[in-house]
Amino acid sequence: FKNPHGWKHWHRIVPNNLQHDRVLKRPRDRWHRLGIEISRRRHGSKILIAAPDEKPCKFYDIELDTWLAETVATIKQHTDRPIVIRERNPSRTDRKINRVENALDDVHAVVTFNSIAATESILAGVPVFVMAPCNAARPVANLDLSAVDSPWFPDQDQILEWASHLAYGQFHIDEFKNGSAERIL
Repeated sequence: FKNPHGWKHWHRIVPNNLQHDRVLKRPRDRWHRLGIEISRRRHGSKILIAAPDEKPCKFYDIELDTWLAETVATIKQHTDRPIVIRERNPSRTDRKINRVENALDDVHAVVTFNSIAATESILAGVPVFVMAPCNAARPVANLDLSAVDSPWFPDQDQILEWASHLAYGQFHIDEFKNGSAERIL
């Protein structure tokens, strides 16, 4: 959060893919250096839909309104829980301040296409459902909305292993400058 201009200081590197879609055993050092807490499983009453923004909609050739309508209809087939739709803030600075963790009070599960909200939700202790064919949270997420009322949630060891793997694919701009990113890759 010490980035007042909203510049992107961290960059994801994924060989031959958009996101990491599997978990490889990695040391935990990079993850622990980030100092991000992994929360225990939380429970709530609402379903939070983190809507995709324009870029993934264009890339995957989906219409946002259609995706939202179909997703809400599918969720309603499997639960009577209240549904809240959260659209992505277009400003990077505002997204850094208003992260999904701030919207997770009383949330039973998060449903998203491919949003980083899935990763933030798992770390905050809330189960997620991801609908895109590629999402960094996919290894620790639910994929079938028919289970929205009773979602699976990974245990702490699974989350730590997944987070440690993700940390080995995220590099600060200083690591590119000093060559450590290339050495790690």
